[in-house]
Amino acid sequence: MSDTPETLHLGQTSALPASPEEAQLDYPANPRKGSLYLVRFAAPEFTSLCPVTGQPDFAHIVIDYAPGDTIVESKSLKLFLGSFRNHSGFHEDVTVGIGQRLVEEMKPKWLRIGGYWYPRGGIPIDVFWQTGAPPEGLWVPDQGVASYRGRG
Repeated sequence: MSDTPETLHLGQTSALPASPEEAQLDYPANPRKGSLYLVRFAAPEFTSLCPVTGQPDFAHIVIDYAPGDTIVESKSLKLFLGSFRNHSGFHEDVTVGIGQRLVEEMKPKWLRIGGYWYPRGGIPIDVFWQTGAPPEGLWVPDQGVASYRGRG
């Protein structure tokens, strides 16, 4: 496979980027351009660092999007999400920042992200962001992640 800007990682050996800013996402052409469909990525073991304590924060991240002209290649997305392991950021900043970067670079028809953060200090924090109303006719299933209930 050629080493074009759309396929920096596909079929290549790629190291985990040191930071989200250094991560390069691949956006190949949408093979079903003109079709309205939903793509879902789930990262149930996402990790970043608490900006206050430096301790790891864990989340289940779910990304849903309706592709436009391009799609995000899954290996590059995995490397991008993995680059947050040593990144310090509040739950809100991390979750919304992931969604905004994908929208800025991929330009999907629609995108939403759910960040279901596991409790630290006894308080779970769930963060949701989307670009607006989903396109008419797009089937958007529930993200399937239950709210944290603890022992209740």
